[in-house]
Amino acid sequence: MKIEQIYTGCIAQAAYYLESNGEAAIFDPLREVQPYIDRAQKDNAKIKYIFETHFHADFVSGHLDLAKKSGGKIVYGPTANPEFDAIIAADNQEFKVGNYAVKAIHTPGHTLESTCYLLSDENGKQYGIITGDTLFIGDVGRPDLAQALVDDLTQDKLAGYLFDSLRNKIMPLSDELIVFPSHGAGSACGKNMSKETTDTLGNQKRTNYALRADMTKAEFTKELLDGLGLPPAYFPQNVMMNIQGYESLDSIIEKSNIGLEPREFEAVANAGDVVVLDVRHENDFVKAHIPNSIFIGIQGNFAPWVGSLLRDVNQKILLVIPDGRVEETITRLSRVGFDHVLGYLNGGIEAWKNAGFETDSITSISPDEFSARLNSDSIVVDARKPGEYEAEHVTNALNIPLDTINENFQSVPKGDDFFLHCAGGYRSVIMASILKSRGIHNLINVEKGMSGIKQTTVSCTQFECPSGKK
Repeated sequence: MKIEQIYTGCIAQAAYYLESNGEAAIFDPLREVQPYIDRAQKDNAKIKYIFETHFHADFVSGHLDLAKKSGGKIVYGPTANPEFDAIIAADNQEFKVGNYAVKAIHTPGHTLESTCYLLSDENGKQYGIITGDTLFIGDVGRPDLAQALVDDLTQDKLAGYLFDSLRNKIMPLSDELIVFPSHGAGSACGKNMSKETTDTLGNQKRTNYALRADMTKAEFTKELLDGLGLPPAYFPQNVMMNIQGYESLDSIIEKSNIGLEPREFEAVANAGDVVVLDVRHENDFVKAHIPNSIFIGIQGNFAPWVGSLLRDVNQKILLVIPDGRVEETITRLSRVGFDHVLGYLNGGIEAWKNAGFETDSITSISPDEFSARLNSDSIVVDARKPGEYEAEHVTNALNIPLDTINENFQSVPKGDDFFLHCAGGYRSVIMASILKSRGIHNLINVEKGMSGIKQTTVSCTQFECPSGKK
């Protein structure tokens, strides 16, 4: 069977391309759709269908632009009610793509309209199943994202629906089926996803905690909800964009790709309710940046961090960007619905300085200097996730995960200087930029984070100690 996974690591998302006998289908496309069109043209194939597994929360799908450009028909599963033309499949309805069959299997739980697509080859043999956010490798979809859309719908009810969908619709299928999920490790749509992005259904039945044969619905619900943090604030906004529609990416790029000279840039920045977003490498931001700007480097998990920390997709943004990466940055922001870029700084930070404007910097030290300066009175803030912290952390460090900084701002030490670190140096600079933009300057960033600290003589409290240090 000719099926390809098109994986985008920065948002841990998988789209799929299926082709047979001159017809193609795309499953869960990203917002930049030209690569799918180019892929079909390479096979001399026409895109017939654009299958959506559900209304996505973590990204804005490319279904509308792709349908307009390719002529393909958008397909959703039962109960979906989009505000645009689409085929709403019945449970077990089959669609033909060349000599292949695609069967829609309604699997509510992650959302009410969640649907998996069972793939059969030209001989009628079942080959694989595209599971969306219903089943991941090592995990299943979180059941708390659709509550706000329906009265009296709770995460417990959705978890119960998901339990039934998995037991009644997915687990009875052949162990030989290949599972093609929509996300891998790093996505906020689950909590225990593997770095692997495909597997056999049989192996998932043996290894996935949520597919244990002897598990009761109550046990499933408890384990699924245990440790499930709040979803990122931008998720509901992305859902509504996917339901209601959105402006085309081509238009977004055209209106956002505007270079501004430093004085123009300053005037727009001072007009009110504008965030200056600096996407350069953290080492460059530490040395010099526009005062009060926010750092989220494009080399990391850029778009999810923007969504989690800026929160409102309607936020107006000005960009400080490395050379040659303007359109890429605008595109990656649009993946999570941030369509209101007002322009970027022509010539970057050097042009800003040459125009006579002041810059700020972050006090940053090496892990060895941190080791030398650390004592019993030192205050250390760890910006990593709770699981990372629990596995290993600097003795007496205060854990304030980066994705909770908006809620936990009052927990940040306000008096004496404190050391700030993460795992490798990316997240700590993001947090430092947010704190400095809010008037907190008594911080000292530790370069290379825990990966560097572990190579020094710093004492760590360890529940699991990969390095063997005590």
